[in-house]
Amino acid sequence: MDLPDGIVRHLAAQGRDPARAAIEALAIDAYRTNRLSTLELRTLLDIPSTYELDAFLETHGVALDYTIDDFEREGDTSTRLLRNRRDARQAPRQA
Repeated sequence: MDLPDGIVRHLAAQGRDPARAAIEALAIDAYRTNRLSTLELRTLLDIPSTYELDAFLETHGVALDYTIDDFEREGDTSTRLLRNRRDARQAPRQA
């Protein structure tokens, strides 16, 4: 894309690569409108983990897509892990 330098300076923060800023903006918009999945967004932007993606999205003002079903599923997992840990502690130890 060929844009006037004066305008490009307003589109990307000082010291940032304008091309990278443009790709990020397009990717964020596609993610917000459900045209890119989380995995596709991570791949496009070369973000290695979900945690780093969450931080990136938060920095750019994108609300995380966290539903009540996600919350309940995590609660069920936590309960199961806690039960497994308790059971492991109570199991007789082999000498």
